[in-house]
Amino acid sequence: MAEGYGAHLIKKPELVKDMVRQTQSRICQPDFSISIKIRLHKDIRETVDLCQKAEHAGISWVTVHGRTVQQRTEPVDYAAIKTINDSVLIPVVANGDIKYLEDVDKLHKNTGVKGVMAARGMLQNPAMYAGYENTPLQCVQDWVDIAVGLGTPFPCFHYHLIAMMERVTSKPEKKIFNTLHSTPAVLDYLKEHYDVQYNGQQQAKLTDRLDALHLKPSPLGSNIDS
Repeated sequence: MAEGYGAHLIKKPELVKDMVRQTQSRICQPDFSISIKIRLHKDIRETVDLCQKAEHAGISWVTVHGRTVQQRTEPVDYAAIKTINDSVLIPVVANGDIKYLEDVDKLHKNTGVKGVMAARGMLQNPAMYAGYENTPLQCVQDWVDIAVGLGTPFPCFHYHLIAMMERVTSKPEKKIFNTLHSTPAVLDYLKEHYDVQYNGQQQAKLTDRLDALHLKPSPLGSNIDS
């Protein structure tokens, strides 16, 4: 925020509107989508004004994190998200405190939004939207195959595993696993305790499957995080 970007931009609705229009003017693809992701102002009227300005500028949808910039662990403000949803015609996607599928249903029912975005919940359980309460071991195996096969840097590789295994490991296990310092050490631990090991052939199959599902990062979209 100190640099003037990110959540700082919610204080500058005219600038956000101009950014959306400038993005549109430089891309001549009719199916190119532009979205913004915002937090709440202390005065909900300011947030509604920002969303309406962005809507008129041509954004495809808006994602709303239901807290102010200053808030971190406070409950998500369902009423504020609903007010925004009722004030624009474009789809609104709600975000905040999504850890289980029942959280998705609760947020949707209380706000009427068109979509729900999960962040930390998906880190802890990538299979959440498939109906799993906790990360299935197959997710861990898939991540190992993909990450090792692509040469993912250790901090990122380890961080995701720590998050995925948060709910399924004991405190003594966390104390050991979370302090491992290299990819070989992590692979040795997973093989010994969970029979998970890198499978190069499986990684190739996963890559082919992702390609078939068109799940590689797409150039046809832009998000302005404000």
